[in-house]
Order: sequence, then C-alpha cells, then structure tokens
Amino acid sequence: MSCPALLIGAASSGAGKTTLSLALARALTRRGLRVQTFKVGPDFLDPTHLALASGRPCYNLDGWMCGPNYVREVFAKKTVDADFAVIEGVMGLFDGASPDSIEGSSAEVARLLGVPVLLVTHVRGMSRSVAALVKGFSSFEAGVTLGGVIANHCGSAHHAELLRTALQTSGLPPLLGAIPSDAFPSLASRHLGLVGADEALLSPGHLSLFADVLEQHADVEAMMNVGQASLPVHPSIGPLVGRVPLRVPQSIDYVANGSSSAGRAKVPAPFRIGVARDAAFSFYYPDNLEALEAQGACLVPFSPLTDPVLPTGLDAIYLGGGYPENHAEGLSANHAMLDSLRNFAAGGGAVFAECGGMMLLAQSVETMEGVVYPMAGILPVRTRMRQRRQVLGYVEVELADDGHWGRQGDVLRGHEFHYSEIIDPTAAYTEGWQPAYQCRYRRSEAPVAGGMRHGRILAGYPHLHFASRPDQIQAFVKFIKQEGTR
Repeated sequence: MSCPALLIGAASSGAGKTTLSLALARALTRRGLRVQTFKVGPDFLDPTHLALASGRPCYNLDGWMCGPNYVREVFAKKTVDADFAVIEGVMGLFDGASPDSIEGSSAEVARLLGVPVLLVTHVRGMSRSVAALVKGFSSFEAGVTLGGVIANHCGSAHHAELLRTALQTSGLPPLLGAIPSDAFPSLASRHLGLVGADEALLSPGHLSLFADVLEQHADVEAMMNVGQASLPVHPSIGPLVGRVPLRVPQSIDYVANGSSSAGRAKVPAPFRIGVARDAAFSFYYPDNLEALEAQGACLVPFSPLTDPVLPTGLDAIYLGGGYPENHAEGLSANHAMLDSLRNFAAGGGAVFAECGGMMLLAQSVETMEGVVYPMAGILPVRTRMRQRRQVLGYVEVELADDGHWGRQGDVLRGHEFHYSEIIDPTAAYTEGWQPAYQCRYRRSEAPVAGGMRHGRILAGYPHLHFASRPDQIQAFVKFIKQEGTR
C-alpha cells in the first residue's frame, strides 16, 4: 500500500456499498484530499459514479479477471499521487468466482493489498445478532481484517447504541456509523445495477447530499484513521484533516490520454484508434485505453449517435458496450455514420466490437417493445432485447485462430452481461464468418464457440480485460500495423 485505504464490503449485495463508497469518497474529497477510487469486479457502472465523486477515473480490481499481480500493480500505480483510496467491493465480501475459493472476491483484494475492510451491514430487525455476523466475517479467512462496521437501515439512536454495545462487549471491530433507513439519496438503476453516471443524474450538489448524510451519521475521521493505521510506515503526507478543498471536475474524460486530460501533454502517435464514446457506448476499462496509448495509439473519441462520419485517418475502431438499445432509433437514423462504418470495414480497417458495439454492427436491433431498427449490417446476424437477463458472469476466451489479439490458443479473460441475444445464431458462421473464440464460462467448463471474425473484423459479447495481458495488447497493435494503415 502506498496510501491509506479502506475497502467497503458487505454481507451481501444490496447492503449499501455503493452509496457508502460514494459518500466517503465525496466527504474525503471535499476535505481537500486526493481520493483514488476502485471497484472490485468487472462492473462498468459503479465506477462512473465513483469517478464523479472523486474527480479521478475509477479502476477495476479483479483477482480472477486480471490476476493478483495486476491488482497490486494497478493499485500501486494509481495511488502514487493519492492521499486516500476508497475501494468499493462486489456482492458479499467473500463472494467471487467460485463458492469454494476467495478468488475474484472483495476479500481477495483486501488480502492482496493489506487493506482493512469497512463492513456495511443491513441491520433492520437486528441487535446482538450483528455481533455474530461480524464475528463470522472477522474470522472466516486469514489475512482479511475488518476495521469497522457501518450499520445501514438503522432504526433509531437507541438501536445504534444496542449495536455498538453488542460489538464492543464481544471484542469486535467498532461501530463507526449508523445510517437511518432512506437517509441516503436514491440512485437511478437499470437491469442488474446502476445506470451510467452523468452530471444530470449525479450533480455535485447531489453528491454533496451523500457526504452530508455520512458526516451526520458516521465518524468519518475514525474511518480515515482505520485506513491510515493499516500502512506499515505512514507516508509523510501531512495531516489528512483540514486541507483546503480541491476543485473537483464535474466530468471525467476517459478517452483523451486514458484519464482526465487536464495537465497532460499530447504526444503524436503512429496510429489512430477511433473509440465510440457517447450516451449509447460508454463501457470501457480506463486501463485498457491507457494500455493502448502506452503502445503508441492515439485514441480518437467519436459518437455513432451524433457524429455524421468517422474521424479521418483511423487505423482501427474500438466499439465498446453500453446501451445501444436505448438509442436504437437515433443510431439507426444516423445513415451517414452507418455508411461510414460500412465503408471503413469494407476498406480493410481493423474493427473490434464488444457487446453493444457488436449490436451496432449487426443487421438490426429489436427492442423489448418489438420495434426493429436497421443497424450497420456488417455482421451477418440480427439482435434483439429480452425481458430476462441472458448472461451474467466471467468468461475465459481462447482464440480460435490467429488475429486481433494474438495466436490461435492464446487465452484472455473477461466477462459478459447482456439482456440481448442473437436472433439467428446459425447465420453467425456463414458467408466466410468464423468463430472468434472458444468460450469457457464459470457455470460450465465445456467450451462453446463465441464471437465472430472475418478478415479484419472481430465482434462478440465478451468484454475483455486486455490491459492485464501485455502480450495480447502488443499482438493487437501488431495486427493493426501489419495489415496496413488507412
């Protein structure tokens, strides 16, 4: 650890990790601290909120998807200039990639980094039982340390005192806060998690309300002390309390230079990658983008929704995920952009598309209401939205042939989360199209064909974390350059 840190964990999903993490990040930021946020797991949505709360890009920490060494590396790199790190956990503290291992869990990250856990507990209808719960979490895995407890959905001051006494008399980590039911502002949600954050949904004033609630009902300075006490040697960063507040930007640019673009000189790059970036496409790991820049890429943001054509001089296009179904009418109506995408692909430009980006390249998208909107028509498939989630979980992909990400047999890891499906899967591998991957999902070890590839186009549902696979990044850059630039 290079700075004080806390991991916000819980007994289960829905306990209040996100609201508590947002509140703490904002409370520390307005104290004048440089707060670096992280999110355990592969989620794209919570990090957008945490980034707004801290004014810095939020990074994912995932032991299964990225590996332990990468988790340590990205934490160390991104906290080198930070005063405090806030890590939002995922699901329950010990929930991860499998039921019999710590791998992929918040507890794994806490143990890898030596970060104490602040356990958020839903305490409605609970008094002394909180001690039993906290005792179990304290002793379940060696090397995972609870630094304190936050009681969420607390009934009254008397209820809080019962909980505090139960923990104290049992010799357990202290109660550092008791948040009344419905005290925190609400957050808009969609599907499994939150909608992507923007200034309209999460303004600076809205964020301040989260911090106000935390300051009123919890001991923020005690939390800071727990985080700082975990350091083997306290860094000479001066007092954490009483600093002049920093100016917090209201939005974060994840494309220009891979993070906030303020104060960073742009370096001419030998090749240009267009990155789809708008209300319909926003699911990118910021360290993936930074890894491409480190290999010499100039990332050029564009909007398939509102721009008339692609930027000029592109050598490749990266179409990430997002909510294209919410903007299907606008995407379909932007005929000039769809033509531009088709011309780029037909002219030999390298294209890599994930999930929502794949839907844009398909023949059409059918919404949940049954309305069909034509799309770019580059892929030989049609897609449609379903009422029920189709896939949620980790995926390991083995390359079916040499191409974008390396040699046949090379392996990358990522995850899938989508409500859409391919209507006509048998059409995926016709007219020269071939499977891009052999996919292994955690729910089954039997591999299945996945993704589509043809020439310099690769598209599929998996969201890959390639920043943790340096060989694959280099292979992607080599693929772009070897096949010729535009």
